Amino acid sequence: MTLLRDRRFAAPLVLIAATTMVGLHPGRTIATPAPSGSPRAGVVSVSASDGSRTTVPVSVVESSAPISTSSSTSTSTTPSVGGTPAGYEVVDRGMRAGATRLHFEVGPIPVKSGQNNITVSAPGIPKPPGDGFITRIAPNLRLADGSIPAVDVIHLHHGVWLNLSRKDATRPHLPERFFAAGEEKTITQLPVGYGYPVKADDVWILNYMIHNLWPTETEVWVTYDLDFVSASAPEAAGMTPARPVWLDVKNGSAYPVFDVHRGDGANGQFTFPDQATGTHNNSEAADHPLDTSLSNQWTVDRNGVLLATGGHLHPGGLHTDLWLQRTGAAALDGHGKPGAPDVAHLFESTAVYYEPAGAVSWDVAMSTTPETWRVAVQAGDVLSTNATYDSARASWYESMGIMVLWMADAIHTGDRAADPFQTAVDVKGELTHGHLSENDHHGGEPAPKYFDLTAAPSGSPTADIAIADFAYARGDMLVGNALPTVAAGATITFDNVDAPLGNGIWHTVTACRAPCNAGTGIAYPLADAEIDFDSGQLGQSGPPTARRVTWTTPKDLPAGTYTYFCRIHPFMRGGFRVTAHA
Repeated sequence: MTLLRDRRFAAPLVLIAATTMVGLHPGRTIATPAPSGSPRAGVVSVSASDGSRTTVPVSVVESSAPISTSSSTSTSTTPSVGGTPAGYEVVDRGMRAGATRLHFEVGPIPVKSGQNNITVSAPGIPKPPGDGFITRIAPNLRLADGSIPAVDVIHLHHGVWLNLSRKDATRPHLPERFFAAGEEKTITQLPVGYGYPVKADDVWILNYMIHNLWPTETEVWVTYDLDFVSASAPEAAGMTPARPVWLDVKNGSAYPVFDVHRGDGANGQFTFPDQATGTHNNSEAADHPLDTSLSNQWTVDRNGVLLATGGHLHPGGLHTDLWLQRTGAAALDGHGKPGAPDVAHLFESTAVYYEPAGAVSWDVAMSTTPETWRVAVQAGDVLSTNATYDSARASWYESMGIMVLWMADAIHTGDRAADPFQTAVDVKGELTHGHLSENDHHGGEPAPKYFDLTAAPSGSPTADIAIADFAYARGDMLVGNALPTVAAGATITFDNVDAPLGNGIWHTVTACRAPCNAGTGIAYPLADAEIDFDSGQLGQSGPPTARRVTWTTPKDLPAGTYTYFCRIHPFMRGGFRVTAHA
């Protein structure tokens, strides 16, 4: 999730961050924290990117709960799904000594009908008011009434928090990427004694992508709770600074995604970039060569200790893995990378699905490293990551694979770190949360409003189908009349008329297994057709769009009935029929 270009700007964010960003959501400053245990609702004056000043409500809460350095655990009873192990523990490590839990929000963010666009806030989103250390970060999304939106209605595709006051470790031309979240909502928890140092004059921004799956409008707030140890607290004197290290399978890309096609890889699994070819370029980047040689690697710049990590995947993802290569070293048996004797396996961040249908939705928690995980690294070591997806069940378009590491230059007093070539460090991880109620609507139930298009009569030959007002002009499954037809060897061109409306309304034409007419939810429909095709997000506004508003069906489709859906608005379904040559 580098995602550092807004669709309205050609220049890299690092060059435009201090300029006026017309149309972007302004950052909010923070009010003075309230007395312990009481919320302080008030107003502050903030500067928008256009120079105007606005009074907005702000609520900041300091917790009065007893400070605890202990952890509490509960065991996940998730069944094994798609090879994913069960029995993970959900661990809440509690607040560290001297910490205060602060609640921050960016919003209101207007959400237009059907939007799925990438936006960058103006500089100056809320942050702790003074110097100190952050030890925990927990993200979320809320509506105006305080409720969390259902994931099949509106969700946070991603949020990336950046510190404009520092350079990124793995891509120094970018601001420092220090935290990220998707709908898996993993909580970052640093080990006891370590913290991310922040300064009063640091400037933060937020890169976010809000996905509205329906043709409605609303407002949302991106929220984040920080555990903060002020520099004035006695405990701050003993803190060891930690820095973020961003690893991504397509690090540095404006939209770091790849496609997984059903049947890719081996034994029902596909690992990117290890098994990638040019066919795995996402349609947004189809005009560019697929470079998988170095973008998932980083050469360690100085000796240090790895402290924590966890992965980010999309539905269909099984795990991300962290590897370390050291020239001349030999990995321990069973803890190395096949075919690479000098590469040690450091950690697997496993996708533990609560989803009853399996590894197909956002109803998932990613495992993270346990409290005691420490790995000694040396300058010149090469860290890398890869991402493994299920390829037996469905295709997964615009997939991601990210691991944010935390690293210290020195070991904390009394702490110990292991050399991964002498001691196995790839231990089982832990979860930061269980099933989330916003993932309760799974879909797949009978839905009489959708017609079975496999039983529909054939209509007249069709060369063009418009997509307008969240419907397919011909062959829409909610209408159920005669199916548009095309002779084998000919094509149908879809045209997204909705593309320029609102914040941009991108639609796709994505094959699903016929009849594809069950209820919409987080786990249905899927891109699980025997013959897969996908148009990409039809729009001309840069990432995440395909930079075109039309798409033409493949010429080589055999005779038969094909059903499809819109990945962005999955309540939209349709079909067409390919007829044999006369």
